[in-house]
Amino acid sequence: MAVKLRLRRLGRKKLPVWGIVAADGRKSRDGRYIEDLGRYYPLEEPARVELNQNRILHWLEVGAQPSDTVRSILSKHGLLLALHLKRKGASEEEIDQAVEEHRAKHAEQAQQAIKLTPQARRKQALEEERERVAKEEAEEAKRRAEAEAKRKAEEEARKKAEAEAKKKAEAKKKAEEEAKAKAAAEAAGEDEDEGEAEAADEQPAADAEAAKATDDDDTEADEDEAPKAEDDSDEDDSDEDDSDEDDSDEDDSDEDDSDEDDSDEDDSDEDDSDEDDSDEKKDA
Repeated sequence: MAVKLRLRRLGRKKLPVWGIVAADGRKSRDGRYIEDLGRYYPLEEPARVELNQNRILHWLEVGAQPSDTVRSILSKHGLLLALHLKRKGASEEEIDQAVEEHRAKHAEQAQQAIKLTPQARRKQALEEERERVAKEEAEEAKRRAEAEAKRKAEEEARKKAEAEAKKKAEAKKKAEEEAKAKAAAEAAGEDEDEGEAEAADEQPAADAEAAKATDDDDTEADEDEAPKAEDDSDEDDSDEDDSDEDDSDEDDSDEDDSDEDDSDEDDSDEDDSDEDDSDEKKDA
């Protein structure tokens, strides 16, 4: 008789529960069985399995063959691994440790592949929606905060740039004013230097011109004095002539006066003579 480890349908309509049994391979699925070895609840999430491990290992050791579904269940729970290690002569502790690690690995995989009920799916969808909304709100708040921080940073940078530009403009204006003042001072200094240089250059020329003018004046004066001297000499001569003429005139005048006196005297003598004649006539 070939013994098989297989599933046997239990439960109600649309709510199946499967029993794991050791049965004659020639019997029907839900017919008579040899031994009940556990239960399998596929509708639970995750699916729950109850196994009588010692009896399952016994049937496997005596040659019972599991069906595909039962083999998958036994493999996930580490019973096939335990049978393999036991056949290789591993100790009980090594077998238990390997089975625990194997079950933990498959439990994690099963947890990731959980099939949810409609109610659980709705609840999960609501939770996901809440998380999504909360995440979007957090992202929006973060974007707003970043935008506000960026705006403030840009405003501060703009104000700082304006202040720096204003400061630079003032410094540039001040520098230009200082440069203009310096240029004006340098121009004034250069003008003064040029004036002094021109004055220094013109001084010898002026001195030369003055000396030349002095020489010309002296020459002209000499030239003027020469005719003047001649004129003076002529005038002296003329004065002398005049003086001579005056002297001669005076002499003439004296002579005239003496002549007049003589004439007067003559007249007087004549008068006296006339008077004498008249007296004589009177006497006669």
